Amino acid sequence: MGRCDQLRTQTPLHIGTTDGLHYEIHDGPADAETVILSAGLGGTGAVWEPQMAALTARFRVLRYDQRGTGRSTPVLTAPHSVEAMGRDILAIMDATDTLQAHLVGQAAGGMAALALALDRPERLERLVVVSGWSHADPHLTRVLAAQTRLLEAFGPAAWVEAAPLFHYPPDWISRNDARLRAEAARQIIALPATGVILARLDALLRFDIDDRLDEIDLPVLVCAAADDMLVPPRCSRWLATALPNATLDLAPWGGHAFPELAADTFNATLIAFLTGED
Repeated sequence: MGRCDQLRTQTPLHIGTTDGLHYEIHDGPADAETVILSAGLGGTGAVWEPQMAALTARFRVLRYDQRGTGRSTPVLTAPHSVEAMGRDILAIMDATDTLQAHLVGQAAGGMAALALALDRPERLERLVVVSGWSHADPHLTRVLAAQTRLLEAFGPAAWVEAAPLFHYPPDWISRNDARLRAEAARQIIALPATGVILARLDALLRFDIDDRLDEIDLPVLVCAAADDMLVPPRCSRWLATALPNATLDLAPWGGHAFPELAADTFNATLIAFLTGED
Protein backbone atom coordinates (compact mmCIF):
# COMPACT_ATOMS: atom_id res chain seq x y z
CA MET A 1 0.00 0.00 0.00
CA GLY A 2 1.27 3.48 -0.85
CA ARG A 3 2.08 6.10 1.75
CA CYS A 4 -0.50 8.49 0.31
CA ASP A 5 -3.51 6.34 1.16
CA GLN A 6 -5.19 8.84 3.45
CA LEU A 7 -4.12 12.11 1.85
CA ARG A 8 -6.75 14.41 0.42
CA THR A 9 -5.54 17.64 -1.16
CA GLN A 10 -8.06 17.83 -3.98
CA THR A 11 -11.69 18.78 -3.39
CA PRO A 12 -13.92 16.32 -5.24
CA LEU A 13 -16.66 17.66 -7.45
CA HIS A 14 -18.86 14.72 -6.56
CA ILE A 15 -18.65 11.72 -4.24
CA GLY A 16 -20.82 8.71 -4.90
CA THR A 17 -21.33 4.98 -4.51
CA THR A 18 -22.60 2.43 -6.98
CA ASP A 19 -22.95 -1.29 -6.25
CA GLY A 20 -20.86 -0.72 -3.12
CA LEU A 21 -18.03 1.01 -5.00
CA HIS A 22 -16.96 4.39 -3.62
CA TYR A 23 -15.82 6.94 -6.22
CA GLU A 24 -14.83 10.59 -6.51
CA ILE A 25 -15.16 12.84 -9.54
CA HIS A 26 -12.74 15.76 -9.61
CA ASP A 27 -13.47 18.72 -11.81
CA GLY A 28 -11.31 19.78 -14.70
CA PRO A 29 -11.58 22.34 -17.47
CA ALA A 30 -14.92 22.70 -19.24
CA ASP A 31 -15.57 19.86 -21.70
CA ALA A 32 -12.44 18.05 -20.53
CA GLU A 33 -11.92 14.38 -21.34
CA THR A 34 -12.18 11.92 -18.46
CA VAL A 35 -9.30 9.98 -16.92
CA ILE A 36 -10.11 7.05 -14.63
CA LEU A 37 -7.48 5.98 -12.09
CA SER A 38 -7.40 2.37 -10.88
CA ALA A 39 -5.03 1.48 -8.03
CA GLY A 40 -2.97 -1.61 -7.27
CA LEU A 41 -3.45 -4.28 -4.63
CA GLY A 42 -4.04 -1.73 -1.84
CA GLY A 43 -6.99 -0.62 -3.93
CA THR A 44 -7.69 2.91 -2.68
CA GLY A 45 -7.92 5.86 -5.04
CA ALA A 46 -5.88 8.05 -2.68
CA VAL A 47 -2.68 6.37 -3.89
CA TRP A 48 -2.97 8.63 -6.97
CA GLU A 49 -2.64 11.83 -4.94
CA PRO A 50 0.76 12.73 -6.49
CA GLN A 51 -0.95 12.78 -9.90
CA MET A 52 -4.11 14.71 -9.02
CA ALA A 53 -3.00 18.33 -9.42
CA ALA A 54 -1.33 17.65 -12.78
CA LEU A 55 -4.29 15.66 -14.12
CA THR A 56 -7.11 17.93 -12.93
CA ALA A 57 -5.45 20.86 -14.67
CA ARG A 58 -6.36 19.16 -17.96
CA PHE A 59 -8.91 16.42 -17.31
CA ARG A 60 -12.04 15.41 -15.45
CA VAL A 61 -10.60 12.78 -13.09
CA LEU A 62 -12.46 9.83 -11.62
CA ARG A 63 -10.78 7.74 -8.94
CA TYR A 64 -12.30 5.01 -6.82
CA ASP A 65 -11.66 2.48 -4.06
CA GLN A 66 -11.66 -1.03 -5.42
CA ARG A 67 -14.10 -3.57 -4.06
CA GLY A 68 -12.90 -4.86 -0.69
CA THR A 69 -10.75 -1.79 0.03
CA GLY A 70 -11.04 1.70 1.48
CA ARG A 71 -14.57 3.08 1.61
CA SER A 72 -15.99 0.53 -0.82
CA THR A 73 -17.88 -2.58 0.23
CA PRO A 74 -15.72 -5.18 2.01
CA VAL A 75 -17.52 -7.92 0.07
CA LEU A 76 -15.82 -9.20 -3.08
CA THR A 77 -17.54 -10.67 -6.12
CA ALA A 78 -17.69 -14.45 -5.97
CA PRO A 79 -15.69 -15.91 -7.49
CA HIS A 80 -13.38 -12.93 -7.53
CA SER A 81 -11.39 -12.25 -10.70
CA VAL A 82 -9.52 -9.57 -12.58
CA GLU A 83 -12.34 -9.61 -15.13
CA ALA A 84 -14.78 -8.73 -12.33
CA MET A 85 -12.50 -5.84 -11.37
CA GLY A 86 -12.76 -4.61 -14.95
CA ARG A 87 -16.55 -4.83 -14.80
CA ASP A 88 -16.47 -2.70 -11.65
CA ILE A 89 -14.80 0.07 -13.64
CA LEU A 90 -17.52 -0.23 -16.25
CA ALA A 91 -20.20 0.00 -13.54
CA ILE A 92 -18.68 3.24 -12.27
CA MET A 93 -18.53 4.63 -15.81
CA ASP A 94 -22.22 3.84 -16.28
CA ALA A 95 -23.17 5.34 -12.91
CA THR A 96 -21.32 8.58 -13.69
CA ASP A 97 -22.54 8.93 -17.30
CA THR A 98 -19.00 8.47 -18.56
CA LEU A 99 -19.39 7.22 -22.11
CA GLN A 100 -15.66 7.03 -22.84
CA ALA A 101 -12.50 7.60 -20.83
CA HIS A 102 -8.78 7.21 -20.69
CA LEU A 103 -7.91 4.52 -18.16
CA VAL A 104 -4.77 4.49 -16.02
CA GLY A 105 -4.11 1.44 -13.85
CA GLN A 106 -1.21 0.36 -11.68
CA ALA A 107 -0.43 -3.34 -11.12
CA ALA A 108 -3.83 -4.92 -10.27
CA GLY A 109 -5.52 -1.81 -11.64
CA GLY A 110 -3.58 -2.12 -14.87
CA MET A 111 -4.68 -5.72 -15.22
CA ALA A 112 -8.30 -4.67 -14.67
CA ALA A 113 -7.77 -2.08 -17.39
CA LEU A 114 -6.51 -4.75 -19.80
CA ALA A 115 -9.49 -6.96 -18.95
CA LEU A 116 -11.90 -4.11 -19.66
CA ALA A 117 -10.11 -3.29 -22.91
CA LEU A 118 -10.79 -6.87 -24.05
CA ASP A 119 -14.41 -6.78 -22.90
CA ARG A 120 -15.54 -3.27 -23.88
CA PRO A 121 -12.88 -1.53 -25.98
CA GLU A 122 -15.37 1.00 -27.34
CA ARG A 123 -15.63 2.56 -23.87
CA LEU A 124 -11.91 3.37 -23.72
CA GLU A 125 -9.73 5.89 -25.52
CA ARG A 126 -6.16 5.49 -24.31
CA LEU A 127 -4.81 2.99 -21.83
CA VAL A 128 -1.90 3.32 -19.38
CA VAL A 129 -0.63 0.17 -17.66
CA VAL A 130 1.81 0.90 -14.83
CA SER A 131 3.85 -2.04 -13.51
CA GLY A 132 1.30 -4.48 -14.88
CA TRP A 133 1.38 -7.94 -16.39
CA SER A 134 -0.57 -10.28 -18.65
CA HIS A 135 0.47 -13.38 -16.72
CA ALA A 136 2.37 -13.92 -13.47
CA ASP A 137 5.99 -14.75 -14.27
CA PRO A 138 8.16 -16.85 -11.88
CA HIS A 139 9.61 -13.90 -9.95
CA LEU A 140 6.23 -12.31 -9.41
CA THR A 141 4.68 -15.65 -8.43
CA ARG A 142 7.45 -16.17 -5.87
CA VAL A 143 6.96 -12.69 -4.38
CA LEU A 144 3.19 -13.00 -4.12
CA ALA A 145 3.49 -16.49 -2.62
CA ALA A 146 5.91 -15.17 0.00
CA GLN A 147 3.58 -12.29 0.83
CA THR A 148 0.68 -14.73 1.16
CA ARG A 149 2.58 -16.97 3.58
CA LEU A 150 3.74 -13.96 5.57
CA LEU A 151 0.19 -12.67 5.97
CA GLU A 152 -1.24 -16.08 6.84
CA ALA A 153 1.48 -16.94 9.36
CA PHE A 154 2.15 -13.60 11.06
CA GLY A 155 -0.77 -11.31 10.25
CA PRO A 156 -1.24 -7.72 9.04
CA ALA A 157 1.58 -6.16 11.09
CA ALA A 158 4.18 -8.37 9.42
CA TRP A 159 2.66 -7.64 5.99
CA VAL A 160 2.95 -3.89 6.56
CA GLU A 161 6.50 -4.16 7.91
CA ALA A 162 7.65 -6.14 4.87
CA ALA A 163 5.74 -4.14 2.23
CA PRO A 164 8.38 -1.40 1.74
CA LEU A 165 10.91 -4.06 0.72
CA PHE A 166 8.79 -4.78 -2.36
CA HIS A 167 7.69 -1.22 -3.09
CA TYR A 168 10.63 1.11 -2.55
CA PRO A 169 14.33 1.25 -3.54
CA PRO A 170 16.71 0.18 -0.74
CA ASP A 171 18.41 3.57 -0.46
CA TRP A 172 15.06 5.32 -0.14
CA ILE A 173 14.00 2.92 2.64
CA SER A 174 17.21 3.62 4.53
CA ARG A 175 16.69 7.37 4.33
CA ASN A 176 13.00 7.18 5.26
CA ASP A 177 12.93 4.41 7.85
CA ALA A 178 11.62 6.64 10.65
CA ARG A 179 8.79 7.86 8.45
CA LEU A 180 7.82 4.34 7.42
CA ARG A 181 7.75 3.17 11.04
CA ALA A 182 5.64 6.16 12.08
CA GLU A 183 3.09 5.40 9.37
CA ALA A 184 2.90 1.64 10.03
CA ALA A 185 0.14 1.81 12.66
CA ARG A 186 -2.18 3.71 10.33
CA GLN A 187 -1.42 1.34 7.48
CA ILE A 188 -2.26 -1.70 9.62
CA ILE A 189 -5.66 -0.18 10.44
CA ALA A 190 -6.30 0.72 6.79
CA LEU A 191 -5.28 -2.71 5.46
CA PRO A 192 -8.13 -4.68 3.86
CA ALA A 193 -9.28 -7.83 5.63
CA THR A 194 -6.90 -10.78 5.30
CA GLY A 195 -9.45 -12.82 3.36
CA VAL A 196 -9.90 -9.97 0.89
CA ILE A 197 -6.16 -9.64 0.30
CA LEU A 198 -5.75 -13.38 -0.22
CA ALA A 199 -8.68 -13.53 -2.65
CA ARG A 200 -7.32 -10.58 -4.61
CA LEU A 201 -3.86 -12.14 -4.74
CA ASP A 202 -5.34 -15.39 -6.01
CA ALA A 203 -7.21 -13.50 -8.75
CA LEU A 204 -3.99 -11.79 -9.86
CA LEU A 205 -2.09 -15.08 -10.00
CA ARG A 206 -4.83 -16.74 -12.09
CA PHE A 207 -4.98 -13.90 -14.63
CA ASP A 208 -3.48 -14.88 -18.00
CA ILE A 209 -4.34 -13.11 -21.25
CA ASP A 210 -1.08 -13.67 -23.14
CA ASP A 211 -2.90 -15.25 -26.07
CA ARG A 212 -5.33 -12.30 -26.37
CA LEU A 213 -3.03 -9.29 -26.19
CA ASP A 214 -3.11 -8.86 -29.98
CA GLU A 215 -6.86 -8.12 -29.67
CA ILE A 216 -6.18 -4.86 -27.80
CA ASP A 217 -5.50 -2.27 -30.51
CA LEU A 218 -6.01 0.82 -28.34
CA PRO A 219 -3.04 3.14 -27.84
CA VAL A 220 -1.31 1.83 -24.70
CA LEU A 221 1.47 3.36 -22.63
CA VAL A 222 3.30 0.69 -20.64
CA CYS A 223 5.26 2.15 -17.71
CA ALA A 224 7.60 0.51 -15.23
CA ALA A 225 10.72 1.15 -13.18
CA ALA A 226 13.96 -0.65 -13.87
CA ASP A 227 14.46 -1.36 -10.15
CA ASP A 228 10.96 -2.67 -9.35
CA MET A 229 11.39 -5.61 -6.94
CA LEU A 230 7.69 -6.56 -6.96
CA VAL A 231 6.79 -6.67 -10.66
CA PRO A 232 9.89 -7.34 -12.78
CA PRO A 233 10.34 -4.93 -15.72
CA ARG A 234 10.38 -7.89 -18.11
CA CYS A 235 6.59 -8.09 -17.62
CA SER A 236 6.24 -4.58 -19.01
CA ARG A 237 8.68 -5.25 -21.82
CA TRP A 238 6.59 -8.24 -22.84
CA LEU A 239 3.37 -6.18 -22.78
CA ALA A 240 4.94 -3.48 -24.92
CA THR A 241 6.09 -6.11 -27.42
CA ALA A 242 2.87 -8.12 -27.57
CA LEU A 243 0.35 -5.27 -27.63
CA PRO A 244 -0.11 -4.00 -31.22
CA ASN A 245 -0.12 -0.28 -30.40
CA ALA A 246 2.01 0.07 -27.28
CA THR A 247 4.84 2.35 -26.16
CA LEU A 248 7.24 1.42 -23.35
CA ASP A 249 8.51 3.98 -20.84
CA LEU A 250 11.03 2.54 -18.37
CA ALA A 251 11.98 4.78 -15.45
CA PRO A 252 15.53 4.29 -14.13
CA TRP A 253 14.62 4.54 -10.43
CA GLY A 254 11.71 4.47 -8.00
CA GLY A 255 10.81 0.83 -7.54
CA HIS A 256 7.18 -0.19 -7.59
CA ALA A 257 6.32 3.22 -6.14
CA PHE A 258 7.96 5.27 -8.90
CA PRO A 259 4.73 7.19 -9.71
CA GLU A 260 5.01 8.53 -6.16
CA LEU A 261 8.78 8.89 -5.80
CA ALA A 262 9.38 10.30 -9.29
CA ALA A 263 5.98 11.96 -9.66
CA ASP A 264 7.03 14.96 -11.75
CA THR A 265 8.69 12.83 -14.40
CA PHE A 266 5.89 10.25 -14.40
CA ASN A 267 3.20 12.94 -14.59
CA ALA A 268 4.86 14.63 -17.56
CA THR A 269 5.06 11.31 -19.42
CA LEU A 270 1.47 10.44 -18.50
CA ILE A 271 0.00 13.75 -19.65
CA ALA A 272 2.00 13.81 -22.87
CA PHE A 273 0.58 10.39 -23.74
CA LEU A 274 -3.02 11.15 -22.73
CA THR A 275 -3.07 14.39 -24.70
CA GLY A 276 -1.43 12.84 -27.74
CA GLU A 277 1.61 15.10 -27.39
CA ASP A 278 4.07 12.23 -26.89
